[in-house]
Amino acid sequence: MSKKTRKKSSKTSSGKLARAESAAAAEKPATKKRQTAAAIKSAKRTLKKTGKKTGKQPRNAVPAASHQAPSKRLKSPASKPAAAKFGNLAEGSKAPAFRLPRDGGETVSLSDFAGRKLVLFFYPRADTPGCTKEAIDFTRLAEAFAANQTAVLGVSADPLKAQESFRNKHQLSVPLASDEKHEMLEAYGAWGEKSMYGRSFLGVFRTTVLIGPDGRVVRIWRNVKVDGHADEVLAAVRAA
Repeated sequence: MSKKTRKKSSKTSSGKLARAESAAAAEKPATKKRQTAAAIKSAKRTLKKTGKKTGKQPRNAVPAASHQAPSKRLKSPASKPAAAKFGNLAEGSKAPAFRLPRDGGETVSLSDFAGRKLVLFFYPRADTPGCTKEAIDFTRLAEAFAANQTAVLGVSADPLKAQESFRNKHQLSVPLASDEKHEMLEAYGAWGEKSMYGRSFLGVFRTTVLIGPDGRVVRIWRNVKVDGHADEVLAAVRAA
């Protein structure tokens, strides 16, 4: 190879090397930028997953949604459930007077039972399984209550027509009264806010009250469980 050819080849190699070094130098900042951007993205993803809070959050960062349960809404005294009135009806206190329409087209009042014991059983709704069983159980024991000078009266917020259909369908012998305005139910603490399947509504609390011959409350059963309840009330009547 001639000197001229070697010089030309050397110049060509030097030029290629210079261009390669220049390209590498130019690529370094770009690579560094890409690596930095990738690191920032990775950090953001980690922050989202772990929910960790740092002293400073990136600008334009959207705060992650909180998974904490919302705080319970406080109620004002005006919206307090009527169940709170149950505290006013205590054993030994005078039973609130009432006058209600009953099945058969008549009316019934507390004064009708003066000198006798009276069992009031408040039930949520006529002709539902639990209420039906409870009414049938009190009917089954009606004669035993009568033998102990005790009357029995069922009360709910159902219309009178529904009460009469309930009586006829199940051949109930105990009288049933209708309190559609909820005045008596509230006075006896058997009406208020209830909750079922996450839904709140106003309704009747299954409650039983035993009133003595002097018109005073002898015993109160709250949150009644139907099975065996009528028998338990009869036992209390006999012991009173």
